[in-house]
Amino acid sequence: MTTTTSPPLAVAAHGLHKSFGDKVVLDGIDLTVPEGTIFSLLGPNGAGKTTAVKILSTLLRADAGELRVGGHDLAVAPQAARAVIGVTGQFSAVDGLITGEENMLLMADLHHLSKAEGRRTAAELLARFDLTEAAGKPASTYSGGMKRRLDIAMTLVGAPRIIFLDEPTTGLDPRSRHTMWGIIRELVRDGVTVFLTTQYLEEADELADRIAVLHDGRIAAEGTADELKRIVPGGHVRLRFTDPDAYRSAAVALREATPDDEALTLQIPSGGSQRELRAILDWLDAAGVEADELTVHTPDLDDVFFALTSTDRPNRSNQPNQPNQPKESVR
Repeated sequence: MTTTTSPPLAVAAHGLHKSFGDKVVLDGIDLTVPEGTIFSLLGPNGAGKTTAVKILSTLLRADAGELRVGGHDLAVAPQAARAVIGVTGQFSAVDGLITGEENMLLMADLHHLSKAEGRRTAAELLARFDLTEAAGKPASTYSGGMKRRLDIAMTLVGAPRIIFLDEPTTGLDPRSRHTMWGIIRELVRDGVTVFLTTQYLEEADELADRIAVLHDGRIAAEGTADELKRIVPGGHVRLRFTDPDAYRSAAVALREATPDDEALTLQIPSGGSQRELRAILDWLDAAGVEADELTVHTPDLDDVFFALTSTDRPNRSNQPNQPNQPKESVR
């Protein structure tokens, strides 16, 4: 009999709590991030994403909670945790008054690298991020995408095993955003763990192995992108007809369908599984009817986000987790 072991955890938080005065920002949240994965924390503005990153990257103290980063207890060994992490914040740490290369060498000095090692590391990272040609130019002349690439390159000078990226693509154009996604994927292929906060739901869908949605200081739901999409109702199959007689025959055969007589379409509640689609096609074949168009509509992360962060959404924090469902409202 073979046994499988879970990968070690790069980040583990249990009961993380933080308040500023009377305002509770993080209300006892639990998070676990296995090594070598991308974890994305989603949430509306003010949800506490940046506060969570600041606490886990030792820039801010938690009020309560058991926190381990890189295997180190943040309460007793924050310096050891700092040695294995890198942080790229919402706002660029790039100094626009000096060149890209000088920014890199400054980081090398901060990491106490020798001059020779610092220059070698800077040159390698500038080449990796396609910044060699611009290395001698003032960083103030860089585009937004170039500054972001330089920012991450600076973060990598100390060869961190865990990187916190706080909304790294905010303000970037679509091409620069896709370039950044490629960089993030490459980091993970090299064994780095990425803790990502973002407001771009497509970004989380594209990159993250697991996603947690933060709302009102609590984790509203957590799971893979596909798991999260399944907790939101509204998936359906849409059949379109051009022949009114075929449309009416299909409506009789598919009694669960919602008809649209003007558009000659039928909408059938469905999760879009192969079994459900086969059943619909079997019904149509049995009725001797053929649809002109069949489309499957499933909820996306936008639907999940709006459903979970709606202000009139009931508090589900005390509901048990359901089998094969993402963890909802851990605390």
